[in-house]
Amino acid sequence: MQHYVFIGLFLVVAVLFPIIAVGVAYFLRPKRPTPEKCSTYECGLETRGPTWVRFRAQYYLYALIFVVFDIEVAFLYPWAVAYNRLELFGLIEMLIFLGILVVGLAYAWRKGALEWM
Repeated sequence: MQHYVFIGLFLVVAVLFPIIAVGVAYFLRPKRPTPEKCSTYECGLETRGPTWVRFRAQYYLYALIFVVFDIEVAFLYPWAVAYNRLELFGLIEMLIFLGILVVGLAYAWRKGALEWM
């Protein structure tokens, strides 16, 4: 029964935190909007033409590939720090990890996901 108390506490915090955050934001928001405050603002200039434009899926693929390789660096750093203690098993494990990433990079390159235009 003691474990359910912690789950209930987490549930209460998970429900109350967003409610409190939205409530605080509601009371701290600007109360007197002016036409200047309500106007569309983009890089300091008034927009010309349609404001909502579609982006190519290529941009999202490029960003996802960047995130994957950014996370790779996050895994490589602790491995490099503990390399002396991991011995041959750690080296083989990291070579498999890097091999999977190289295969993924080759696949993305072949499919044209890295071409900007």
